Amino acid sequence: MTPTVSAVLLLTINLGLLWLLMAAPVGRRTIALRRTLDIAPERLWHAFHPGGEEASWNPSILSSGAEKNRGGIEIAYSHPDRHGAPIRRVFKVEETVDSAQLSYESRARVVDDTALDISFWRNFEEYRAVSPSPGGSTVTLAQTDDYRGFAVYLFRYFMIRRELSSLTAWLKNGRPKTGGMIEHPVVQIVLALLSTLLLWPFFGLTAAGLTISIILTLVIVLHELGHMAAYRAFGHERVRMIFVPFLGGIAIGGRPYNSRFEVATCALMGAGMSAFVVPVVISLHDLSAAHILSSSLHEPALVFLLILGAFNLLNLLPMSQFDGGRVLRQIFPTRSLLVAGSFGITLLMLWVGYRIGLSSTALIAALAVFTLMSLMGISSAKPRESLDPMHPGERLMAGLGLFAAVAIHSHGIVYACDRLFG
Repeated sequence: MTPTVSAVLLLTINLGLLWLLMAAPVGRRTIALRRTLDIAPERLWHAFHPGGEEASWNPSILSSGAEKNRGGIEIAYSHPDRHGAPIRRVFKVEETVDSAQLSYESRARVVDDTALDISFWRNFEEYRAVSPSPGGSTVTLAQTDDYRGFAVYLFRYFMIRRELSSLTAWLKNGRPKTGGMIEHPVVQIVLALLSTLLLWPFFGLTAAGLTISIILTLVIVLHELGHMAAYRAFGHERVRMIFVPFLGGIAIGGRPYNSRFEVATCALMGAGMSAFVVPVVISLHDLSAAHILSSSLHEPALVFLLILGAFNLLNLLPMSQFDGGRVLRQIFPTRSLLVAGSFGITLLMLWVGYRIGLSSTALIAALAVFTLMSLMGISSAKPRESLDPMHPGERLMAGLGLFAAVAIHSHGIVYACDRLFG
């Protein structure tokens, strides 16, 4: 493949995956999974029912019990809310019990949530059932909701699988299974290797192409480590990273955001931590050019610098799906200021493209892609309470940090291109 064909194909795949995960009109869907277990239906129902006598087996549940005001069931989860307290949800549960047939069913809706606005749950319904079967009981767990994009759909699917696997382990040996397969370090290493191999053909099936693919994977890891460091700085007790082939990585914090400054800082630190690497790589190149270090570092340092700058500059694009758009939305309180800030960042990035010699056709095509992605609607979870606002000093710090990150990575790209192609 020619470089142009490779770039267009890779961009098309990324845009398609992003649309599928974040914006595809999936509609109302039901995710249902079943397990057959060697246990009496009545005993299983006591453990599986949301307010059952043995519901405390679930490692994600701290407590469950009757809620007096609404006549529902209140469940306290181990996951913290924005203040670090356990998330609590109240479910309105309708039960159907047939003691003669040993058949049990419940349908539950969320009527209150201490973390999310209740509108998030308006179309959600959970169905649980236990019925007798040869050799034991069949347990069914289903969740129905309206989905925009497959990201939340896939997340719910894996959460249902995790709960049923944990229940099975608890019934067998008295210990529920904790954690998930996707988050396991070995699985993440495999996904990183898979991502590297999938990207290799786009850069050419040569040693040089493999080197570029490996460098890109390292750049992604460094970027996500920046997000994770920011989460820890704001007190998140548990942070993790998940690799998504073609799309890169996702850093996940341990609780919801508490303030707009936290949102801006955590979004900015992906490119921010990488910005500290730019002068180090430039120094390595200069020392190599002066024959103080091995001359073999000369070209790899420039390639690493170019990929590092390009990846992070793209992440700072002023679009809602990217880090740059998230930072700008927190900094500028009004729509007019947000548009002005987005326009300024876009102009700076277009200048970088012009400075390194991109044609006017390529720049117009890039601008068209940016516009298309900006029009891509995405769904987001609305918090129950508004985030703490940014003070003027915090807004200034975030704005200067964004400018510094854009400027440093722009300089890195120009520096590398001048020496690689100049």
